This record gives sequence, C-alpha cells and structure tokens, in this order.
Amino acid sequence: MTSNGLEGTPYLISDVNNKFTVLGCGNAVLGQDGIVLAGCSSLCNQNSMTQVSGCYGINCCKTTIPFFLRRYNINVLTQGDCLSAILVDENWIAGYNFSDPRYFVKNIDHVPVVLQWTLQKVDIPSCMGDTYNTSYPLPGNTSITTWRCECGWAEEGNPYLANGCQGVGISMGALFLIIGIFWLYKIILRIKNKKRKEKFFKRNGGLLLQQQTSVDKGSPEKTHFSAKELEKATDNFNENRILGRGGQGIVYKGMLTDGRIVAVKKSKIVDESQLEQFINEVVILSQLNHRNVVKLLGCCLETEVPLLVYEFISNGTLFKHIHDQSNEFPLSWEMHLRIATEVAGALAYLHSSTSNPIYHRDIKSTNILLDDKYRAKVSDFGTSRSIAIDQTHLTTLVKGTFGYLDPEYFQSSQFTEKSDVYSFGVVLVELLTGKKPISITRTSEQRSLATHFLLSEEENRLFEIFDPRVLKEGTKEELMAVANLARRCLNLSGKNRPTMKEVATELEGIGTSKNKSSTPQTTFQEVRCTGGAESVVFSDGNSTSMELNFYNSITSSSDGQPLLCNTI
Repeated sequence: MTSNGLEGTPYLISDVNNKFTVLGCGNAVLGQDGIVLAGCSSLCNQNSMTQVSGCYGINCCKTTIPFFLRRYNINVLTQGDCLSAILVDENWIAGYNFSDPRYFVKNIDHVPVVLQWTLQKVDIPSCMGDTYNTSYPLPGNTSITTWRCECGWAEEGNPYLANGCQGVGISMGALFLIIGIFWLYKIILRIKNKKRKEKFFKRNGGLLLQQQTSVDKGSPEKTHFSAKELEKATDNFNENRILGRGGQGIVYKGMLTDGRIVAVKKSKIVDESQLEQFINEVVILSQLNHRNVVKLLGCCLETEVPLLVYEFISNGTLFKHIHDQSNEFPLSWEMHLRIATEVAGALAYLHSSTSNPIYHRDIKSTNILLDDKYRAKVSDFGTSRSIAIDQTHLTTLVKGTFGYLDPEYFQSSQFTEKSDVYSFGVVLVELLTGKKPISITRTSEQRSLATHFLLSEEENRLFEIFDPRVLKEGTKEELMAVANLARRCLNLSGKNRPTMKEVATELEGIGTSKNKSSTPQTTFQEVRCTGGAESVVFSDGNSTSMELNFYNSITSSSDGQPLLCNTI
C-alpha cells in the first residue's frame, strides 16, 4: 500500500495525531523510499478477539511515526484475512469496534488522517512579519526545512495578512496607564484607610485615652491589636464565638496567633455620652494588677467600634453557677465561702490599694467570673470610677443593676465605697440562699432579695430561705457569721456598713476558722419549733438534743412566748 504523497504542498502528516496501526494478528512496516521508518507486531489470540477493547498488542498494535512524512508505503509481512495495516487518526482508533476486525477492509474504504502544515520557501515574501526556519535531518542524508511567520517585537496581529501586524505601542501605553492607575488607587486607598483609622481612633476616644494615660505615669503600656488580627482570632466575629451580651457590647471568644485564648469585647457604637465610660474601663483596667480582677490585654480603637481584649475566663459567671439548676458541677458551700472572700479581697484592693480609690459601681454575680480552678475574677469595669484621695463620694447619674443598687445612692445620686459594699451584700445573700436578686414570684414588698432577706431575719425565718445545699454543708457558726455580715452590708445607712477591707478580713477569718476546726460540723437537719412558728434545728450528728434560741433579738413567737427549737 502506497500513499499518493503530499510533495509540493505545505502539508505534512501529523506525527502527534496519527498512529501506524495493525488490526488483527501479524506484522507490518511503514516505509519511505525503501527505508523502514516504523513497524508494528500484533499477537494472535482468536479466543479473546471479542473481549479486547483497546489496542495493546493483542490482536491490535499501534506505534508513532516520524514528524516529516509527506508520503509513505506500507508492507504487510504476515498475510491473513484478519490483518489490516493503516496510518490513521489516533482518535478514530480509540473509538474503533474490535469485536470483529476481519470486516474492517471489506466494509471501510478509507480512514481519517490528520495533517499539519508549514510555510514553503516560495511563501516567505507574503509574510508580513519576521520569518523563522528550522531544518530537520531525514533518512538518506536529506533534510526538511520548516518555516514560520510571526509579528515582530512590540507588534501583534496576523502576520499572514496584509497590514496584519500592528504596533502595540498604544496597547503598551494603555497597559502602563492601567498599572499606574492601579498603584495610584492602592496609594489613595492606603491613605484613605489611614485617615479612616485616625477618624475611628479619635471617635473611639484614642486622644482621651492618650491624655488620661499620660497623666498617670505609672500606667503600663497597653498592647494595641490590629483589626485584622482580632477578626482572624474571632473568625470574623462569628456568632458561634459569642460568650455573652451586655448593655455595653458583645463578648467573643478568640484565639491569637500565639495560641492564647482571649475574650474580645466588641463595644456598641459609642456616642459622646458613652465614650468617657468606655475609655474609663481601659484606663482603670490598665492600672489593676490583682489575681481576682480580670486582666486587660489590650485594645483596638482603629475600627468602627472599639475592641477590648481580656484574658479568657473559662468557667462563666457566678450567676450561672448559683442559679442554673442543670449545672453538672454545683458549687459547694466551701467554694461559696472562698469565692466571696476572693471578691471581697478584690474590691478591698480597688477601694484602698490603688493609687486612687476605684469604685466598681456594678457589683453583681454576672460580673463575677470563675476561671478553670473556680477562682473568682471581678469583671466589667465600664461604669467604674477612679476618684481623688481627698474625695469621699462621686456624684453622677444613677447607674447600676436593679436588685443590687444601693438605695442610699439611688436617693442621693452620691456613690461611695459603701455603695459597692451594699451590692456585695446582695451577692453574699445570693450565695447563702441560691435565690435571684429580683423575683416576680415573691410578694411585691419582698420582690428584692435584699428586702426578702432582711424581712425573713426580722420574722425569725431566716434559715427557711437558705439554699438546702448550704444548710447541709455549712456549719451553724459559719452561716450565722456570713448572714450577720450580709445584714450589716445591706444596712440602709451607708455609714453603718463595714468597709470592704473589713468585710474581706471577716470572711478570711470565717474561712480560717473553718479550716482549723477539728470538731464535727454542725449541720441543719430538720425544723421543730415551739410558739407556733417554724425555726431550724441544729445537729452535730450525735443522738443528744439541745434547745437553741437563734438570736438574742428573737424573743417571742406570734403568741408572745419564747421561740425555742429542739433537735432530735
């Protein structure tokens, strides 16, 4: 079999798209001018003829051809009915049906072949651009030269058409213009962002912060976090990272690039009336160094809303641990007492150990956090105020949380250190009773827990409102001492309340006596009273019984008789 040849044309038989192929079993070679250029040998396997679905050397083989073919001849070395040798488009072979190749020659009179082309030397004058040629050696000491035409440097277009190549000077100029505009845009954007950050910094109180911190030379330098860093830490402030919501903002859990877990407080958009309050929290926290006060790690004022970064406190609020009945790890009375002592110590530090006394002004169980070891951490200093040493009180608009608010402060608008003492007294009562500071289930006059506590004491029913777990685990002496301290903290007259330092000292003494005591603890077991009123019976675990009059002030029941309680 011999091809007609492509001499005199710009075409070559493509070596990329075509393959020399033998269908059936036998041998065949591809040649040109008596020179063998390629060969293919296919093994016979009549039994598998209907099972073969590809050309892999069994009943079919294929091989590559040289790139320079313009003509060829095929010689079949093994003649047979089921043998066909062809030069064919490889894609055609890929779709060929191998079930019965014996019918190939009988039923098909042609096969597709892919051609490629190159310029002839005579065509060079028609090239509108630059010409390039490459010579390839052929068998028989001959060679073939291929030509190509391309537009010159800084030109583009079709080099085979008249005026097909055009200079790209205009395009290059446009490209440089675009690049210039892009960089100018980047510069303008950078300047705009800088001005925007400066605007936010001023609006969020950055200048006020600088002014206040410059006055206090002892104030430690704060860490400034970038917005990008905090966005990454909180997963773009994902709602799944929210730890809590408050009147002043939302707190998110985050992880910094150094692996530290932090709490990021995203404040609400502040107006001028809230600005001083926000900056006040930053300034106050930057001055504090106490193990029972939440530590401020830094801030970011260059965002639309200010951001504060605190140490992360893992075990949530004291409020949750007191009032959440589903809590898997309820706090023991011993832990209650220790937490109260730690909070009192922190407040005493704020009132008397800082350069200027600091009034927290919003002490409540939701602002007391517990760390991984259930140590107390006082938090949320947004409404706190630092006052000069020669001042005794702070006159402001009344701010605080209903149920914890000092009645004297509410009436006079004068906040003193004793106002924090009153709020702490409410927390003490929460720890004793397990009841919320405000409850709509109680009568209107006892809706406030502080009022409920004081009235219960006056009516000789104090221990009826205590938490059963506290009654079970606490001793009579401890509970009486803590209750008496809470009553003094809740005195309606601030001058009659103890200082936080005195409160902390008393609580430390109660805790110390508890640890040193070697006698069996007295626990509350049942109620047996005379005089028509309920009271509480104390038992030391022995079979002996005793009579107890709770307080010297408790003298009679409703019928005027002494109120006595017996233990069985």
